[in-house]
Amino acid sequence: MEVLNYSERSLEKLPVTIFKDEKSGAVHVAREIAKTIREKAGRGETAVLGLATGSSPIRVYQELVRLHKDENLSFRNVVTFNLDEYYPMQPDALQSYVFFMNEHLFNHIDIKPENVNIPDGTLPIEKVKEFCDAYERKIDKLGGIDVQVLGIGRTGHIGFNEPGSGINSLTRLVKLDPLTIADATKDFIKEEYVPLRAITMGVGTIMKARKIFLMAWGEAKAKILQKTVEGKVSDEVPASFLQEHPDISVMVDEFAALELARIKTPWLVGLCNWNPQLTRRAVIWLSTKSRKPILKLTDEDYKEAGLVDLLVHAGNAYQLNIQVFNSIQNTITGWPGGKPNSDDTNRPERALPARKRSVIFSPHPDDDVISMGGTLLRLVDQGHDVHVAYQTSGNIAVFDDDARRYADFMLGFAKKYSFCSDQVKQLHHDLVEFLRVKKLGQEDVPVVQEIKGLIRKGEASAACRFCGVKEQNVHFLNMPFYETGQVKKKPLSEADIKVVAKLLQEIQPHQIFAAGDLRDPHGTHKVCLDAIFGALERLKGEEWLKECYVWLYRGAWQEWDVEDIEMAVPISPEELLRKRQAIFKHQSQKDSPVFPGNDKREFWQRAEDRNRTTAELYDQLGLTEYEAIEAFVRHRF
Repeated sequence: MEVLNYSERSLEKLPVTIFKDEKSGAVHVAREIAKTIREKAGRGETAVLGLATGSSPIRVYQELVRLHKDENLSFRNVVTFNLDEYYPMQPDALQSYVFFMNEHLFNHIDIKPENVNIPDGTLPIEKVKEFCDAYERKIDKLGGIDVQVLGIGRTGHIGFNEPGSGINSLTRLVKLDPLTIADATKDFIKEEYVPLRAITMGVGTIMKARKIFLMAWGEAKAKILQKTVEGKVSDEVPASFLQEHPDISVMVDEFAALELARIKTPWLVGLCNWNPQLTRRAVIWLSTKSRKPILKLTDEDYKEAGLVDLLVHAGNAYQLNIQVFNSIQNTITGWPGGKPNSDDTNRPERALPARKRSVIFSPHPDDDVISMGGTLLRLVDQGHDVHVAYQTSGNIAVFDDDARRYADFMLGFAKKYSFCSDQVKQLHHDLVEFLRVKKLGQEDVPVVQEIKGLIRKGEASAACRFCGVKEQNVHFLNMPFYETGQVKKKPLSEADIKVVAKLLQEIQPHQIFAAGDLRDPHGTHKVCLDAIFGALERLKGEEWLKECYVWLYRGAWQEWDVEDIEMAVPISPEELLRKRQAIFKHQSQKDSPVFPGNDKREFWQRAEDRNRTTAELYDQLGLTEYEAIEAFVRHRF
């Protein structure tokens, strides 16, 4: 999509720069920080930096470390003040921001330890206010913060200044918002382990910084970014106070920018270059806004909604409505592997070959049935040679108690049938002893990782059997990047890509289905997708790949926008029930999974609600009404 008159950003009240990806934006921020450090050093002055934690600044810190090692950037003249710390929190805890900063930055540069300032999460409660006041005085004594780095939480918090924080608030002890606590669960394993309070710099402290960089990466930040940038200044969105700062730069990737008017509804901002995708988006937007099916939209509807320019481009509403309606209708197919002996001109998939080899990649051992279980069942029922490839073991998403329960079963079974060796007893003993003294967030020892992985593997195999996938067509790749025993993973490596490429070369599929979380720069799904793309790049000279379609599905957390959907597979009530039963095979993830996110529903409920919502949207646009729909976007490489 190209937007003309790009400088017309009347709805944006903060200067926003959109980068192609997180890395590009982070490198830019790091170089600006380095410039300040060097300029200050050249004048014999101290550079004072305000630093943030969380996922947003990690690549900034990686680039600063690289600049230190490769380009002699020294931090000897730098003093840092971190925004916040959980309370209470021990500095050596894996979840502490002291640990985070040491791991990502301080242990790799030449900063003086006495120049590092992080709120103290170990203080007695009666000492906290005194510490906070001293924190403010120390910042002021050094002349204030030169450059403040910020991320943004989904509540609109900067630091831990949750909704309700005032613009003049200073460093203090605060309560955390339930949404912030839910988001932190990924680091603390269980929500009840997340501290309910934190020490944070105030909005007023942040606003005194001479220069601020606010960063937002990925679609998860899109809605709150839009409120921050285009909404009114309000303590309901503390980040909106930044609209009143004299020198702030907002750095985002293209997915965090998706809700901004110039991206989502550019026709409300300026003139547009009306390509088919943008035309389809505008018509769907108008149909939804006016609550009219597409074929009932009139010239007057377009004019009242500010879409006169589209009418000029398209001619009239009648022809435009039919064009867009047909394009959406052509996405619907009950034959995800192609319908044999049919005209496939306007179908998403080819008719031939009638029996296709299909590979479904599942990042975790349950994403396949949760995200596209109905389509998986349909492919098997229609006679295609379906393979399922589980990319990771999913071992960290198993409760310790489940590991102990299965270990007890193993020991009891071995004793019952008289093959309980000393080795079996020792393995059981080692597992029990480790779990007894295990600290929160501690890496699992190999025997625990192995038994948790076997639990997930057994559940995935059971789900595949239920769906009719041949036993020899179920593949467990156990990609190396995942096997850390912790939430934090290793970077994608050559070994990961080779594992995927080898499988694809062996099967030579006509179809590949993959978890298409293109819009989230973090997380296992994105790494798994990058591995698939890396493998496809390696294999691009292969003849079979020229006839292979790659279809991307979305996970339990969200669905594709209707304007992006290229294949919509209707799911009947009976098939939806079969899909639910397949999901139920993953018993370790049922009722209350280890990583539930901020959604309290079970995975099968999220999946069904998401599939039904997509069907309802098609119905509202005037298309056939279905019970549920699974949606896919084709990746062209």
